[in-house]
Amino acid sequence: MSPNIALVLVAATLIGTGVYLLLARSIVRALVGFLLMGNGINILFMVSSGPAGEVPILGHGDGDRMADPIPQALVLTAIVITLAMVAFVLSLAHRAWQLGRDDLLEDDEESVRIHRRAEENDLSDESRDDADVIAAEFAEEDE
Repeated sequence: MSPNIALVLVAATLIGTGVYLLLARSIVRALVGFLLMGNGINILFMVSSGPAGEVPILGHGDGDRMADPIPQALVLTAIVITLAMVAFVLSLAHRAWQLGRDDLLEDDEESVRIHRRAEENDLSDESRDDADVIAAEFAEEDE
């Protein structure tokens, strides 16, 4: 069994584009990225489930290889979950637009404070050199 290369490339493109858009600060772009990723994963899942076969109902068909119904059921479930997520994120985007006339996500004050504190406690090479100097001074004082 060899998978359809065109569908694999389409799925990879959808997933890659979806990840790129999901990392955006805009809620609408993140939503479109989520949709693209979900569709790409669904296509990839259907491609990897194997070739089509007979109807998976006993008594129908001539006994050839039957299709596996589990991947189809899982993809349908994923579509329903994606629809619910789209409705939720659209309601969040609508509320953000009502409040600020902008759909960009800004850093909250707590996140900025934590980031500033992390930069102050940064142990990069320069900070380590300073820490080594201070530690050497304390070592000399102890002697």
